Amino acid sequence: MKKKNAFVLFCLLAAFARLAAAQEKDADDAVSIGDTMPAFVITTDDGTQTPSSRFDGKVALINFFATWCPPCQLELAEIEKTLWPEYGKRDDFALLVIGREHSGAELEKYGAKKGFSFPLYPDKDRKIFASFATQLIPRSYLMDRNGKIIFTAKGYSEREFDNLLKAIDRALLQ
Repeated sequence: MKKKNAFVLFCLLAAFARLAAAQEKDADDAVSIGDTMPAFVITTDDGTQTPSSRFDGKVALINFFATWCPPCQLELAEIEKTLWPEYGKRDDFALLVIGREHSGAELEKYGAKKGFSFPLYPDKDRKIFASFATQLIPRSYLMDRNGKIIFTAKGYSEREFDNLLKAIDRALLQ
């Protein structure tokens, strides 16, 4: 009986340790699921500012990319093909595709070249990105209507992108 109790106790401790490890942020994460979206301001080349508070009450997807990043290219093509046509016209959804270390002028040329119909936002000095992470792109963060992070993704895969679309659907139903 003592051996059985010790085994059960060991299994419970191992499960708690795994759960705690799963909830820890990676070294390159500044935020994780359950955190509140960091406040930030998008500043265009002409100085126009858009505060993140503009998206309060909406389901918001923030995607960080760079024009030189091959996985980013795949993800942005999928955003153009599936995500933007499905959710882009909704009043309760916001898509912020943010070019890490890019100016508005660079993003305008890039978006035109790629034929993107969704807006691209600059983060020339990485200030916005730094409030979410320190490295690795592409990255996506999905916020619920209350500004809580409910889904995150690093890199790009079709499976992960499908999971993101499902998470958006769930968030919009709530």
